[in-house]
Amino acid sequence: MKRETIDELARRHGIGETRPSPEKNDVTVSTETKIKILEALNVDLDARDQPGNPLAGQKTATTKTLPASYLPPFLGRTRVWGVTLEPYALRSSRNWGIGDFQDLCDIARVFGPLGADFIGLTPLHAPFLADPDRCSPYEPSSRQRLNPLYIAVDRVPGYEPHPEIERRAAELRETTLVDYVGVCSLKLEALRDIWTGWMPERSGSSAPEDFETFIAREGTPLRLHALFEALSFTMSAQGLGAGWHAWPESFKDPESLDVAAFAETHEDEIRFHMWLQWLAHGQLDAASKAAKAAGMRIGLYLDLAVGEALDGAATWGERDLYVSAATVGSPPDPFAADGQDWHLAAFQPAAIASGDPSPYRRMVTAAMRYAGAIRIDHAAALRRLFLVPLDLKPDGGAYVEYPEKDLLGILAETSRHHECLVIGEDLGVLPDGLQDDLTEARILSYRILSYERTEDGFKPGQEYPALSLACISTHDHQTLAGWWRGADITTRAEHGILPPDITKAHQEERMTERKDLARALDDAGIEQPSHLPSGLAQDQVLTSIVVDAHRFIARTASALSAVRLADMTGEKNPTNVPGTSDSYPNWKPKLSVTLEALSEVPLLVTLSTVMREERPRS
Repeated sequence: MKRETIDELARRHGIGETRPSPEKNDVTVSTETKIKILEALNVDLDARDQPGNPLAGQKTATTKTLPASYLPPFLGRTRVWGVTLEPYALRSSRNWGIGDFQDLCDIARVFGPLGADFIGLTPLHAPFLADPDRCSPYEPSSRQRLNPLYIAVDRVPGYEPHPEIERRAAELRETTLVDYVGVCSLKLEALRDIWTGWMPERSGSSAPEDFETFIAREGTPLRLHALFEALSFTMSAQGLGAGWHAWPESFKDPESLDVAAFAETHEDEIRFHMWLQWLAHGQLDAASKAAKAAGMRIGLYLDLAVGEALDGAATWGERDLYVSAATVGSPPDPFAADGQDWHLAAFQPAAIASGDPSPYRRMVTAAMRYAGAIRIDHAAALRRLFLVPLDLKPDGGAYVEYPEKDLLGILAETSRHHECLVIGEDLGVLPDGLQDDLTEARILSYRILSYERTEDGFKPGQEYPALSLACISTHDHQTLAGWWRGADITTRAEHGILPPDITKAHQEERMTERKDLARALDDAGIEQPSHLPSGLAQDQVLTSIVVDAHRFIARTASALSAVRLADMTGEKNPTNVPGTSDSYPNWKPKLSVTLEALSEVPLLVTLSTVMREERPRS
């Protein structure tokens, strides 16, 4: 096929002509890349009639107005604050070694009376239960289903305490890292025991809907997920792995005769996994209600990952909806000279907003039904994604356009229906005009203190957009005390993420950043000590800086301000170190303080007081 034809096909299907380089120059996308991405988009290169993708290149700049997402009326007259946390990291006297939905109820009762209006959580998406150490919440098996490991087993009707179960649960509570394998084994053992004798009349009156109604409402996608889980456990037991890419060919197709035969002989197991989803649904619904009952006007704020695992339940059950021969990543930049491959499956641009309901609507509904707010990870995906062909490196990828206007319309309609505000994580390299579109669509921007800098230093608080959430750090960052000490720089060096010369440059830059932050606090009327603590200062010396920085964030113009629980408890170990895999226990460190002792932590009390003073609940 002629190059001119490939170029024209690529344009019709929304494939970008160029990608950026670390030096911020435009690099022409190769013909090889275009061909591979066209194939990944299921374009028949040999077909004579090439109508193109009518959704690609769907711009919003020419439209007069964009559909507006829901905003709570009270945000028009007041600014609010809340707490963000990693749910698995919660420690309590009763959980089984991992935070659970009952812990969410209990922590809402801690922070609601302190004036917080929301509890922000990392994704609760379904993982690979048959391979529980694949624990990244941002590489889930399915974004439409929940994580059964968060079920509070001791709150399930029909559970009867057993000395051996209680002993193993106590051991799991004592670990400093979440033992996902141990937790999964214990919880599934206990839940299978309950399931054996379970009867609908024992489900309790608190369930939002009965089991059969839940199955009927969720329909075929739920059954396919449960069928995948049953197969995944069987294949793992045979040494073939939890993900479907390694399964025999006849089991890779959910409509095959072998899969049908398996389903017929494993009906009870399939229903068990649907039951787990029903239990998780009921307990998360209860946590949502507990947050509102604790006085939180927004309640739970849930996170949506940008994609799903390549070999998980979602891509197995509805393969036609996903790009199969390319993965989501990012182009080369100054912090990742080779680019990044996130090994995530993306929705097909032509399928994402199609159907009734569309895949995108189903996905956002799965979160909004419980939430007063959702955060969209990598909000640039509303307009484009950087796709990397499977057999190429990230520098061989290209941007592919998505139907932004349709997606914003789905968000607006669904958020208004559920009265759920939308936050877009609009960090990194963004397409021109996207932030303006998000503002017009009433999607809140996501502003992290350390990123809000210019050549002159940190931006004043009044320059933060009103339609935004302001915070100091996230799950991918050190606490503020850790940032001040340069722990993030040291960690990257220890894990070989950046070379020594760049590490040294970052350390020197951090000295300037500390001075700039102190000046910004002083300019905001927050008086600073005459001698700033150095990067070697102990935590108690840094306390005043931590408190003052949170007062600064509270004073910004942002409608929402979030405080990380890890900052309140002074955690030393980061949650996640981007760029590492086996060299750091990502998504496993627990909090150093139990839930029952949180209200006695001096820094937590001080920071809550600061936030309440600056953002009183009106």
